[in-house]
Amino acid sequence: MLIKHARDVEGKPIELLVKDGVIAAVGLDFSPEEGEQVLDAEGRTLLPSFIDTHCHWRTPGFEYKEDIATGSAAAAAGGYTFVNLMPNTKPVCSSPEIVFQVEQEAKRIGLCDANQTVSITKDFDGHTLDHLKTLPDTIRFITEDGHGVQSNEVMAKAFAICAKKGITIMSHAEDMDISPWDYRLAENIETIRNLHLCEYYGTRLHLCHVSTKEAIAAIQASKWKGVPVTCEVTPHHIWFSQDECNYRVNPPIRQSEDVQALVQAIQMGMVDTIGTDHAPHSAEDKEKGAAGMVGLETAFGVCYTKLCRQCGLPLANLSELMSRNPAAILGLSAKGRIAPGMDADLVLVDLDTPWEVKAENLHSKSRNTPFEGTRLYGRVCTTIKGGRITYQAQ
Repeated sequence: MLIKHARDVEGKPIELLVKDGVIAAVGLDFSPEEGEQVLDAEGRTLLPSFIDTHCHWRTPGFEYKEDIATGSAAAAAGGYTFVNLMPNTKPVCSSPEIVFQVEQEAKRIGLCDANQTVSITKDFDGHTLDHLKTLPDTIRFITEDGHGVQSNEVMAKAFAICAKKGITIMSHAEDMDISPWDYRLAENIETIRNLHLCEYYGTRLHLCHVSTKEAIAAIQASKWKGVPVTCEVTPHHIWFSQDECNYRVNPPIRQSEDVQALVQAIQMGMVDTIGTDHAPHSAEDKEKGAAGMVGLETAFGVCYTKLCRQCGLPLANLSELMSRNPAAILGLSAKGRIAPGMDADLVLVDLDTPWEVKAENLHSKSRNTPFEGTRLYGRVCTTIKGGRITYQAQ
């Protein structure tokens, strides 16, 4: 494939040659060889495709909300070629067998690769850690997403095990005894606990969907001390505040001062990634109070509109948040950058033409989005995975 008439993150002309699924050359004025596919970017911006550190595809057990095929299609339509999946399935992903099944099915479908995380406690029972000791070296990430480990003793033991095995803990920070009456305190207390355990044991920690000004301040303090911690924020937590949206997500939509704190942390380079927390639910489940929203297909538009157009963040910085940094965190050394020798995982985006979010046009099996009718900039036009087009906007 030869990509012509594209622009880079600085708006400069760029052409790119792909051979055998890998970026072969980056430059200008390449001549197409016989039989080579030529993709005319028509002046659109070429970026490394996006990588999601936090995603739910609901397999196994909740395929009526989303399955690997529809999740893959939604990812491709959002510019993603790799997602990191949470284990709150049915059964809970506590075994290498489930990991293998999910990752192989994603590979078979071929639109988006996946890393399937494993639960911290077996079947989310809150105390059993024996399965961690026998995990193969290929499993590098564990999390209790949706719950959080409530016992200090159990979490400390998990950190100790993971320090020895080189596993990263991905933290859903929520004290569930406190959250029924104070969600803010619930997040802040467990954030500080997990940061202390990270510092004490030297275990790599990734804090998911950070949403409060106190939590992000604590993370900043730990980073300044050299603690091995990374963090993500979601598009919806930097877009909405409580006075304009009461859509149910967990952690909840926060106050405007929290939004400002998260945006400032991004501008300071203290936030590592954008995690979508793509959480599909049926209409019936949402009516019953299920927390979550779909986010893969709106993530870039929301972040580009909010961070770049409204807050002045350079596009290069947003690309790092959505591609280069998550690739580094997930250990994907051949992804996240546009350079010779890297995987040809790419996305072409239109930065200038506004578009409107319509739930009926989403590729996810679920339609639970609070962005219905929102006017955004930053439309994904073409997604390329391994040199093959996996999504083309109509």
